[in-house]
Amino acid sequence: MPRGSVLLLGLAVLCAGACPRAGAQETPYVVTYSHHLEEPGNLEIEFYSNYATQKGGNHFVAPWLEFEYGVTAWWTTEFYLDSQTTFGDSTVFTGTRFENRFRPLMREHWINPVLYVEFENTSGADKTMKEVVGSDNQFDHAIPNSEAGKEHAHEIETKLILSSDYKGWNISENFISEKNLGHDPWEFGYAIGASRPLRLAATPRPCNFCRENFVVGAEMYGGLGTTDALTLSDSSHYFAPIVAWQLPNGVNMTLSPGFGLNDNSHRFILRWGLSYEISGFGRKLRGLFQ
Repeated sequence: MPRGSVLLLGLAVLCAGACPRAGAQETPYVVTYSHHLEEPGNLEIEFYSNYATQKGGNHFVAPWLEFEYGVTAWWTTEFYLDSQTTFGDSTVFTGTRFENRFRPLMREHWINPVLYVEFENTSGADKTMKEVVGSDNQFDHAIPNSEAGKEHAHEIETKLILSSDYKGWNISENFISEKNLGHDPWEFGYAIGASRPLRLAATPRPCNFCRENFVVGAEMYGGLGTTDALTLSDSSHYFAPIVAWQLPNGVNMTLSPGFGLNDNSHRFILRWGLSYEISGFGRKLRGLFQ
């Protein structure tokens, strides 16, 4: 495993081992967001990574670490640490991101809106591909790390998240807008996801391999151009099936092979993730200082 992946995974394991476990049912998407927020007071530590083939450059692995905390029932905040390893090049830390999601309507509706705001402080070498906007394409990732790392991006990203639950299915649509705080135009993108557990009714006794612990789905995402030109043709687009295994002890595992849909896209992206939820983290932390 590349050094960047080892360091971030080790940090995730160290943090997760410090507190007791809790279970949670959630949507399995890697790029798309649903209206399900983190439970108030709970902390979820997530390690994700992707492997992508590269045309005109070397293949790469881009791991990132997430700390997601439920501040209230309507507000979830999250902090990211990003890195990447390009084979035959180098391993680099590529920056941080700070996101907040707000749910204005607490009751369940046919369509549930969520407002998303994120500040990104990353370098041009970032390859996590947590979203695709504007004219993002695979050739952006062929630039050597020594050159791409000289570019620093301070960006604000917003999303309108629309999400519905119906007969066990979750269907989510995201409209993404991103702005470099310099003079670049707004860039736009989309993400759409659908998922469902293999069984809705829970087994009376806790078990690891029950069908209700497995969630399957798919997501599609890509760029929509900029304020100068709204278009589908200049960006990359991907389709990715997903399977997630959600264990009763609070550990969730996700696997998602993605496939590029045009010549601007990476031909293949393999994403995988491991998350661990700590129940009552906020209450336990406050107890240490009282």
